[in-house]
Amino acid sequence: MAMPPSDREAVLLRFGVFEVDFAAGELRKNGARIRLQEQPFQVLTALLQNAGHVVTRENLRETIWPADTFVDFDHSLNTAVNKIRESLGDSASSPRFVETLARRGYRFIAPVESIAAATASAPVQHVGTRAGASAPHGLNDPATPAGAIALHPELQVPVPRRGLVRALFALIQVMYLIFYVSGLAHLRDADRVTSSFLPGWRALFIVGAVLVTGAVGIPLRFYLLSAVAFDFRKLGATFARLFPFVLALDQLWAIAPFLLLPQIGVGLAFAATAALLYVPFSERTLVRMAYS
Repeated sequence: MAMPPSDREAVLLRFGVFEVDFAAGELRKNGARIRLQEQPFQVLTALLQNAGHVVTRENLRETIWPADTFVDFDHSLNTAVNKIRESLGDSASSPRFVETLARRGYRFIAPVESIAAATASAPVQHVGTRAGASAPHGLNDPATPAGAIALHPELQVPVPRRGLVRALFALIQVMYLIFYVSGLAHLRDADRVTSSFLPGWRALFIVGAVLVTGAVGIPLRFYLLSAVAFDFRKLGATFARLFPFVLALDQLWAIAPFLLLPQIGVGLAFAATAALLYVPFSERTLVRMAYS
């Protein structure tokens, strides 16, 4: 729990729209004070001063609950963390600030800024972020106001809720699963449609492509769906390696609306294809938002 000298001298820590003022012992949101009891405030302080690093339950016990204190430590710590999350509008299932590491401890995962006591108006110093991420541009700018919105370090957009981003990514995988299963289930209809405007062997090629890519795409989508459902933390790097293959597969299936040409017409088929051409890039952006 030892901190570098700059952290010990800090009187104000900022993260997103929140501030922790050590001198006043206050948590503030957009300048407005949020009521937080002493023990939850001490736990939040310990997490902020070690932002980006795991703070074990044992370290918190030694720091906040001395050995001669007779309390139910587990219950007290869990209650303190729940009060912190309530104050920050955070959740254990989709954390933006406090991440739980089962049977180990907790980690503060949002970008944090520190202002030294001697130079409260000086440029802020980056204290810690999620492991592997740099401070978002704009948050450590001296001109940035205290209530500045936290920006994604790569995409320069406000940091979204991970739960929403993961849900959107999962819905895209479900959409493609429906495409594949429907295409394979109506393979004879696809052959009939393609044969109506393409010569024999070309129509056979389209039908074969539907069969092969559908059979390959189903396990791929199940893998991505399970990875995001179980919050596989290396999904960002894994998807980056898979993206060329995913892009080729998705671009091929972008012409799937033309298999419904008799039902929807040429105009709607072109519109649907244009929208589907963009979907793989949306997938990549969603993964980068949730797994930077």
